[in-house]
Amino acid sequence: MKVIAAYLLALLGGKTCPTAEDIKTILSAVGAEADEGRIQLLLKEVQGKDITELIASGREKLASVPSGGGGAVAVAAPAGGGGSAAPAAAEAKKEEKVEEKEESDDDMGFSLFD
Repeated sequence: MKVIAAYLLALLGGKTCPTAEDIKTILSAVGAEADEGRIQLLLKEVQGKDITELIASGREKLASVPSGGGGAVAVAAPAGGGGSAAPAAAEAKKEEKVEEKEESDDDMGFSLFD
């Protein structure tokens, strides 16, 4: 990700076709290591392509990826047909209660103000 971010920063900085040296300069400016293999792979993959088209293509691919949590499954279950929604909701509540207990850890045997 840092190589891609450096590439995009070089584009924003006015470089129409950033080089490996441009990416290395940006990464070294923030103290990050530059992996030559990843830089070369990125440059090979984006060579001759428009960055806005690549981003648009990536957005289309991400739009098809499900990104909902457990709530979407519980909502969809009643429409599917039936009695399985109630046990799923009860199970979700049970899991929430268990998580709350784990997070509290009471005072862990000491107080900050002793």
